[in-house]
Amino acid sequence: MSNADEQAGPTAAGSLAHRVPDLGALELLLAVARLGSLGGAAREMGITQPAASSRVRSMERQLGVALVDRSPRGSRLTDAGALVTDWARRIVEAAEAFDAGAQALRVRRDSRLRVAASMTIAEYLLPGWLLALRAQRPDTAVSLHAGNSTVVAERLLSDEADLGFVEGLSVPAGLDSAVIAHDRLIVVTAPGHAWARRRRSLAAEELASTPLILREKGSGTRQVLDAALGGLARPLIELSSTTAVKAAVVSGAGPAVLSELAVGEELAMRRLVRVPVEGVALARDLRAVWPTGHRPTGPARDLLSLTRG
Repeated sequence: MSNADEQAGPTAAGSLAHRVPDLGALELLLAVARLGSLGGAAREMGITQPAASSRVRSMERQLGVALVDRSPRGSRLTDAGALVTDWARRIVEAAEAFDAGAQALRVRRDSRLRVAASMTIAEYLLPGWLLALRAQRPDTAVSLHAGNSTVVAERLLSDEADLGFVEGLSVPAGLDSAVIAHDRLIVVTAPGHAWARRRRSLAAEELASTPLILREKGSGTRQVLDAALGGLARPLIELSSTTAVKAAVVSGAGPAVLSELAVGEELAMRRLVRVPVEGVALARDLRAVWPTGHRPTGPARDLLSLTRG
């Protein structure tokens, strides 16, 4: 390789960002060509004339050619400047097309929000959050899929949801999370059940050994309860929603462990009775979740903000 080639190599190498003027400089050059005045171009771009002159000189150094002849009568493009201006026009037009495409993507993103949530959050917290979101974004169509925590994770990881909410002990693999609320699980029975007349708190061991009305495997409520008690007896009944579990307990079918959020009305009306338990903590975190490395944007970001209000 010749010495000349060795000297030229570093100039030709490297990223385009170091060799091609930025869009602002190219837009300034186009304004000079259109107006025939560096001062007029500066005013159109919203910068001072000294700043415009400095930007043109920087562009000339970067390209290694003179672009503009300045005189008291105005500014005129050199032959090289006219050629560079033609290239600049194509670059700016391409950038405008890029910007329009990006805007179209944002509009499409903002036109819908797909939410997946485990049952307690879907039934007792999300309605209020979604009403608040509608006030902020009336044009965003929201769809909600309610299922257990396992289903929520599956929908997020298969790009069938933009934001999820779970109640389990841990964050499913492949997801990032933020704690958005806290909840407690409580033991409830119908007023006619023997536990409703207990004078002493229920022992954790007795709760663990008693067949209960339970949510299905994969639900956050069941995960927390199983972990807290170190195992559960065979379910009395296994149901797929909090509402169904409540209805079964109210009917006298047996006791259950449910979110405190879900049974406030029934406790107030004495349709259910809370049974104190000792020797076990049944607190849990409620989390918003999303695919790892993809922080929520647009409507999903706004909904996440509302959960912390």
